[in-house]
Order: sequence, then structure tokens, then C-alpha cells
Amino acid sequence: MTTHPSDRRAFPVDALRAQFPALHRAGKFVFFDNAAGAQVPQRAIDAVNRHLLEHNVQRGGRYRQSMAVDQTIARARESVAALVNARRGEEIAFGMNATSFIRQVSLAVGQMLGEREEIIVTDLDHEANVATWLALQRTGAVIRWWRAREDGRLYPDDLRPLLGARTRLVACTLASNAIGSIVDVRSAADLTHAAGGELFVDAVHYGPHGPIDVQTLGCDYLVCSGYKIFSPHMGFLWGRYAALRALPTFREEFIPDEPPGKLEAGTFIYENVAGMAAAVEYLAALGRRLGGRDGDIDPETLRGDCREAMLGIEAYERTLSAALLERLKALGAQVYGIADPARAHERVPTVCFNLPGRSPAQVAAAAAAADIGIRDGHMYAPRLMRRLGLPADTGAVRVSLAHYNTHAEIDRLAQVLGRLRAR
Repeated sequence: MTTHPSDRRAFPVDALRAQFPALHRAGKFVFFDNAAGAQVPQRAIDAVNRHLLEHNVQRGGRYRQSMAVDQTIARARESVAALVNARRGEEIAFGMNATSFIRQVSLAVGQMLGEREEIIVTDLDHEANVATWLALQRTGAVIRWWRAREDGRLYPDDLRPLLGARTRLVACTLASNAIGSIVDVRSAADLTHAAGGELFVDAVHYGPHGPIDVQTLGCDYLVCSGYKIFSPHMGFLWGRYAALRALPTFREEFIPDEPPGKLEAGTFIYENVAGMAAAVEYLAALGRRLGGRDGDIDPETLRGDCREAMLGIEAYERTLSAALLERLKALGAQVYGIADPARAHERVPTVCFNLPGRSPAQVAAAAAAADIGIRDGHMYAPRLMRRLGLPADTGAVRVSLAHYNTHAEIDRLAQVLGRLRAR
């Protein structure tokens, strides 16, 4: 296996942690609930403040503050396009969150079913990428299920027999927000396109953990929530330009029927979009550091720098995943999904588990008492919980790590769980 340059460099976790003010303000608190939202680097905070202080106005005017907003949005669009390797900035639309974009696309697809009335969804996904499509049954859609296997993974071989001449769209995640399994989206895209359908990908949970390349993935639509990728609260949609042009969407009559404007009804939060662009810059700066390149961020190399950063994050987080899985195994925990530390490359560092003799709520409460933030419940994936044989109301415990977490923090959690296990 070829070793990536980022693998040969020590990951600068301490230096990166210093760029996240919340980590220092929280003292000894450990942020292990990153799947619900990541922390924000100082660079992104500064971008938000700069927008609010210098040009907190509506775009589209002829005065300099308004034109500065136009420029901010244009730069952010190009930055996010580079992050996901879009072919053009107009393929990126900004909005409140990923869920709202899933709903927007689903409503549009619901008006375009015709003889292709079948929508394929999975029981691995966040409910946002399930219920939105199930709602189309009221307008004639037929739902088919791509089921996860016992190991908590989706297999392309199980998708193949579901596809046919009536397939309109397959909706799936890139990585499970509950159990961390990574999905072979490229194979799903190839199979779906061979059947004449489209592929919609929820990349919200994968976004902070590895490089996204929409051209390599081969999907038709992809959504992310920026606040999972170190920005303030916002979301974005990528789509093939031709596919976005074909979608029937709500828009004021003076807005051209062209992306991205046709997908951005109303005013979104400009300062948070500025923060998202700064989060991309944070990643680009990390990529330049990992690649041994000094100097300022270069728009010409932004895509490559971001990819370098995400490969470095991916490699470091695999060590975190393996360490967490090893400690949970030693504690006798039931891990759902991929539990073998040697298979950490098949998952992101999001682990769902239960401790024998302890409810998920008890485990999360014990961690909270020790100043460690984890989560219990169904993780907005109640269908997956039932698939795993768990009550949807109590679910499991989830520890979700990010690249600013450390092995020492994992050790702290293991000590808390060990004491709870011994009671």
C-alpha cells in the first residue's frame, strides 16, 4: 500500500487544538459529541465577526458594503466547490442545513416521477434522509428498502436486485451518523446510473472525517451541514449542474430558473457562510502544513490543500478509532457495526455501544459527571436501532470523535467506563 505524505508526518493535534477557542474555554471538558456539531476554529469566528461588523447588510446593492457581501458569497461558493471538487461554483447552493435541502430536492423529485416512481432508501441513514423520501408516497412514489446487513454495512450486491426500469432515485449516506460505517457510494452510483436512476448522498456525517470528491463518487446530489465541518450553523447542497437545472423549485418570479439562485429561496445567514469559507481555509492551511508547504493559502491549490488535510485527518482519526475500539473491547462493551480495530479504515471515529448491566442513559450521565460529553438515544436513526435489536427510545451510547480529540481523552473516558462497569 502506498503511504501518503500525511501519514509520514506527526499529526499536529496540539497545534490544531490551540486554534479552537472553545476547547480552552471548556477547561477539562471533553467534546466527544462531535457528530451533533463540531467546534469552530478562531479563523471562522473572526470571519463571522468581520461580516457582522463591516458589512451586515443585504446583498445586491450598489454600495460597497453590499457588494462586499456579494463577494463574500462568491468566494465561499468557490471555496466549498473546491472542498468537494465540484466542476463549477454554481453547483453549490447555501441554506440553513442539510435536512432542508434534502426536503427541497425530494419535493422536486416528487414532481418528476412519471413511470420511474420507485425511490430506494436505506435503514442505515439518518431519519432526515429517509422520512423526506417516504413522504413522497402521498404523491405516488413506491419505496424500496436497501437493508444493512448484520455487520451494519450496506452492500452494493444487495442494491443490485432493487434497481430497475422504474427506479427514479437512490438515497443513501456516505457514513452512518450512528455507527460510523462508510458506504461504497461509487459502486452504488454505477449501479444506479446503469438502471437509469439518480443517486442522492447525505455526506453530513462523513464531511469532517475524509476527503469528498463528487466527481469520484459519481453521485448526482450531495448535502452537507457546514457546522459538522468546523463552521457556524449552515448547510450546503451540491448537484450536477444539469440535474439542478431540471429540478422544479419554488422561487420568486424575478429569480432566474438557474442554479444556484433557484435553490436559495429567501435570505440565508451570510455571516455563517463567511464562516464556512473560513473553515475551508483552516483545512487548506492544515493541508499546506502537512504537505510541508509554507506561505499563504493559494486559491489555485485550494482543492489539493484541502484534500491533503482531509487525508491527514483520516489517517489520524483511524488511530483514534482503533484505540477507542480496543478499550471498549477490554471493557466487554457491545459495539454495533465494525468493532475490529484492524478495520478502522472502513469506518469513521463514531462508535455506538452499550455496556452490560448499564442503560445508555446511565453511561452518558456518568460521562457527563466526569466532564465528558457523549450522547445516548437513537441518534436520529430509530430504524437502524430497531435493525440492531435495540429499543428506539433508549438506543445506545455514541462517542463521536473529531481530529482535535486525543488519545489521552479516550483514556479518560475508558477510566470512567471502567469505574461504572465495576460498580
